[in-house]
Amino acid sequence: MPDKQMKFLDALESMSRRLDELDALLATPEVAQNSARLQELMRERGRLVRYAEPYRAYRHTAARRAEADLLAADASDADMQSLARDEVRALADQEAAMLNRLREMALESEERRDAASLILEIRAGTGGDEAALFAHDLLEMYRKFCESKRWKFEVLEASPTPLGGYREVVVGVEGDGAFRHLAFESGGHRVQRVPETEAQGRIHTSAATVAVMPEPEELDIQLKDDEVKIETMRSSGPGGQNVNKVSSAVRMTHLPTGIVVSMQESKSQHQNRDKAWRLLRSRVFDHYESKRRADREAERRLKVGSGDRNARIRTYNFPQNRVTDHRIGFTAHNLDAVIQGDLDALVAALVAADREDRLAKLQSP
Repeated sequence: MPDKQMKFLDALESMSRRLDELDALLATPEVAQNSARLQELMRERGRLVRYAEPYRAYRHTAARRAEADLLAADASDADMQSLARDEVRALADQEAAMLNRLREMALESEERRDAASLILEIRAGTGGDEAALFAHDLLEMYRKFCESKRWKFEVLEASPTPLGGYREVVVGVEGDGAFRHLAFESGGHRVQRVPETEAQGRIHTSAATVAVMPEPEELDIQLKDDEVKIETMRSSGPGGQNVNKVSSAVRMTHLPTGIVVSMQESKSQHQNRDKAWRLLRSRVFDHYESKRRADREAERRLKVGSGDRNARIRTYNFPQNRVTDHRIGFTAHNLDAVIQGDLDALVAALVAADREDRLAKLQSP
């Protein structure tokens, strides 16, 4: 067995043993009476069990295959030996499939592909009002896609323009498989179409950028109180008397990285504070994860890209009803459906390309 596979299985075995340790700890009165410790151990158990249980099933199948192998070697009866060999082949196929799924799960976890909630940011790029309108179209495209998956879709912060577009909009998405499906939307999106304000029918090119960040759990990143500067202020823009009299807007600055988050979408300072914390934790987590990815990908670039919002990833050509994802050479002539949220074929192609690339990388020396 190759060294890399042995190390991988050893890591899974360690997870399985740690799960046993956690179950023993959770059964003690000391932990049961300490709510903070109980929650911490339960979160750790939740992360481990999704790997440990499939690994234990794999280990059981491997043991059955080994027993069938011995039976096939020792059987003196030809019919019994033939049956045992058939069972060996069936169990070997099952064993290989289970190991392959464990590899995929490990890769998903490494990049937080298993995250159930995420922050989606859309910003208008070059193109003025038309770029802001395109940002609005992207927002609605993602909204409809999420609704089709029955995921929660919540606008956290928005900067609208007079014509109905957005300079910037920040969304929270929550649902099973949400990040795994939307992870590859990060990057530059380009639109080619005739704007409604164009009198001579000329095609304009505009752009927007998208950033997709998994929402980290509390154990993934700790923001210390003395590292975050929190300021409150009166909201600006529409809002009636609340704008003038109540300091409901919140601005948070993460001092080590300089990342700043402002939130004024809600009239309640408490709600704005909660939303600001969610966004700040995701941006800080993404900051450190991006540095880690950059170091790792300096040697090998993923086929579908690094998620850099500056990289152009997709073009939406309205005159030709065509959408093209430049990373994998995917082209479809159903832009009218895509812009209405039908992203399944495009997402499936991206996920498949990523899966092939990551599995090849995992199995290579």
